[in-house]
Amino acid sequence: MPKSKRFEALAERPIHKDGFVTEWPEVGFVATESPNDPTPSIKIENGVVTEMDGKTRDEFDMLDQFIADTAIRLDNAEKAMATPSIDIARMMVDINVSRDEVLDYTLSCTPAKLTEICNQLNIVEIMMAVQKMRARAYPANQCHTTNLRDNPVQLVADAAENAVRGFAEQETTVAVTRYAPFNAIAILIGTQATRPGTLTQCSLEEATELQMGMRGFTTYAETISVYGTENVFMDGDDTPYSKAFLASCYASRGMKMRFTSGTGSEVQMGFAEGKSMLYLEARCLAITKGAGVQGTQNGSVSCIGVPAAVPGGLRVVASENLLSMMLDLESTTSNDQSFTHSDLRRSVRTMPQFLPGTDYICSGYAGEPNYDNMFAGSNWDAHDFDDWCVIQRDMRVDAGLRPAKEEEVVKARNYAARALQGLFRELGLPPITDEEVEAATYADGSKDMPERNINEDLKAVEDMMNRGTNGVDIIRALDKAGFKDVAHAIFNMMKQRVSGDYLHTAAIVTSDWEVQSAVNMPNTYQGPKTGYQMSAERWNEIKDLPWAVDPETI
Repeated sequence: MPKSKRFEALAERPIHKDGFVTEWPEVGFVATESPNDPTPSIKIENGVVTEMDGKTRDEFDMLDQFIADTAIRLDNAEKAMATPSIDIARMMVDINVSRDEVLDYTLSCTPAKLTEICNQLNIVEIMMAVQKMRARAYPANQCHTTNLRDNPVQLVADAAENAVRGFAEQETTVAVTRYAPFNAIAILIGTQATRPGTLTQCSLEEATELQMGMRGFTTYAETISVYGTENVFMDGDDTPYSKAFLASCYASRGMKMRFTSGTGSEVQMGFAEGKSMLYLEARCLAITKGAGVQGTQNGSVSCIGVPAAVPGGLRVVASENLLSMMLDLESTTSNDQSFTHSDLRRSVRTMPQFLPGTDYICSGYAGEPNYDNMFAGSNWDAHDFDDWCVIQRDMRVDAGLRPAKEEEVVKARNYAARALQGLFRELGLPPITDEEVEAATYADGSKDMPERNINEDLKAVEDMMNRGTNGVDIIRALDKAGFKDVAHAIFNMMKQRVSGDYLHTAAIVTSDWEVQSAVNMPNTYQGPKTGYQMSAERWNEIKDLPWAVDPETI
C-alpha cells in the first residue's frame, strides 16, 4: 500500500519524538479523576477529624493523620465540604468574589475536595483563577545558574547577568558535590554585585543544603521534597513530621524556604496506589500547608515527562499550581525541566503561568545554555532570553524579565568576576587569573572558559569549610579587597536573617532592601483595572527592545 506523503512529513516533526501513553489508572498513569480517587468527606468530633475522604481515623496512614491534624481549618470545614465543588470553582472565576472569600472555603477542604474543585475548571478558567488566587500582588521569575565544570568564575558572571535580566531568585547545583560552597558563594556574590536583594540557593542533599544556609552562603532553600503516598516518603527515609522539623530548622535561623512536590513523582517511584496525579499532589500541598511552610515549588518539576505523556496532563500541571494558591501558599510554578522536542509545545506549556502570572513563573529558567544546565536541561534557557522578552512585549504581560543591553551585561559580568577574584585572593583560595575574568566577561557557556585546576579547588573548599568560613568572613574579605558595595549588600542580606521579614509568604527583597510579600503587597485582583497593574515605567522597560528600530531613523 502506498504511504501518504503528508503522514511521512508529519512523522518527521519534533512532536513525534515525544513520548505519549494511554491512561493506566491502576498504576497511577492518569492525570486526574482516577476511578480509585476517594470521594470527598469529613467528620469532626470534639475538634478531631475522625473521618476524611472516605477513611475513618483508624484507617489513616501517616499522611492522612498529618493532614487531618494540621492542614485543615476545622471551624469552617463542615460548611466548606458541604458546599458543591462547582460553586467553589465558580467563586474562583467570579470577579465579584474576593480571594479572601474563596480562601475561607478552600483552606477548610480535604485533598479530595480540592481535587474535585479543580476538576470543574477548563484551562482558561484555571488561568482566570490563577490571576486572582496568586498570593503576592505581582509576578516574578527564578532561574538556574549552573555549569558543567562547576566553574565559579563563570557562575559569578552568569549570576550577575541573570540579575541584570530581572530574575528575583537564582538557584545553583553541582556536578561534583564538594564544589557546593564555591558554587553557592559565586552566585551570592554575582547577584549582590549587580542587583542587591536577589535571593540565592544551592540545591543539594538536604543536610548539606541546610549547612550552606547556616554558613550564610545561601539565602533561601527550595528542594525539600514531599510526596503523596506513604511508601514514597518511606523510600526516602522520611515522614511529613521529619520534613516539618527540617522546615523549622530553616525558619529558626531566619531563612526563607519552600517545599517541592509535583504530579508524576509517585508514578515515577512506583507507589501511586492507583490514585490520580492531581489527587496525590493535593495531598502533598496539604502536607506543605500543615507543616507551616510559606510556599511550594510545584508543577511536576523534574517529573514533567510523566503527566505530559497522558491525556490532560499539562492542564493538570496548571491545576496543581492553582491548588497551591488555594491553600494560600507562595506558588513557584516550575516551567523548568525540558520535556519536549517541540518548540511549539514547550511554549504552550508555559502560557498558563506566563499570562496570568504566578509568584515565580519559572522555578528554574536556565540562565545559561542548556548544555551547561545541571538540572537536566530547562524548558527555557539563556538563548531564549530575547524570545521571552518579546512575548512579554507582544502580550503586554509582566513575566518578570527585562530586555538587557550588551554593554550593561558585559559591565556586570566583569565587575562580578573581579569581585570573586578579590575574594579568592583575600581568603587564600586558588587564584582567579585575569584571563579567567576576561573570558567570563564575554562567555556564553563553559566552552568559552579556560579550565581550572579542579583538584586544587576541591582541596581549597575542604580547607575553607574546616576553617569554619562563613558569611561574615566573605563580607570582611570583600571589603578588604575593595568591593565595599558588594560587602555591604551581603551584609544587608545577612540582616534579613535577623529581622525575619522575608519569611512571609511569597517574599521578595527589592534592590532598596524593602521586603514585599503577600502580607504587605497582597494580590487584590477582582476584575479589570484591579490588583497589580503594570506601571508606565515597567511597560516602557518591557517595550524597549535594544534591537527595535525607530521608524523615524529609516
